[in-house]
Amino acid sequence: MSDASKIALVTGASRGLGAALAELLAADGWHILAVARTTGALEELDDRIRKAGGTATLAPMDINQPEPMVKMAEAIASRWGGLDLWAHTAIHAAPLSPAGHVDAKDFQKSVDMNVVATRGLITLFEPLLRARKGTALFFEDERAGQKFFGSYGATKAAQIALARSWQAENQAIGPRVVVARPGPMPTATRARFFPGEDRAPLSPCRTEAQRILAELV
Repeated sequence: MSDASKIALVTGASRGLGAALAELLAADGWHILAVARTTGALEELDDRIRKAGGTATLAPMDINQPEPMVKMAEAIASRWGGLDLWAHTAIHAAPLSPAGHVDAKDFQKSVDMNVVATRGLITLFEPLLRARKGTALFFEDERAGQKFFGSYGATKAAQIALARSWQAENQAIGPRVVVARPGPMPTATRARFFPGEDRAPLSPCRTEAQRILAELV
């Protein structure tokens, strides 16, 4: 890997859309910083990336833990001077539940991961992205207000509201903030929400990743 390579940080890179984005970017010459909690899945991603001729740095960590994320941001600044892309696919998908019966622990996990951690990452990565005129990429999932989606829908909507405020504030000075809208994909998260669904009509994660990356240009 050259220090001149474009640097893409993918949070939630171990599977689904995050993994697909990481593989496509790596194949196009980007160096991938892959963050996820599941070490085994990250190693499998790394194997696929390297087999295709790409490079990756694995960071098995929990974005809810501020100290390791701060250290990672410092390491990125020291090694590369910033980021060209941050794609944020990490999410906590609480089980579906009537609003009056939302589990308190699951709701708190949703708030912590989808809102609080995202706020912290924006603070950490804004100067890194600005240093290299980079782009932050978020992913909309319009579940707010749908029945049984109280926990996920509310916190995902809050995350995107935060991203859109950041987008509006930085149009002149950067970083560029993009909110993409993937089509329905056969992800593990969707399978939790819709068990038994016919997955054949769903768009593969790689297809959605290709479309989203093409629209970034």
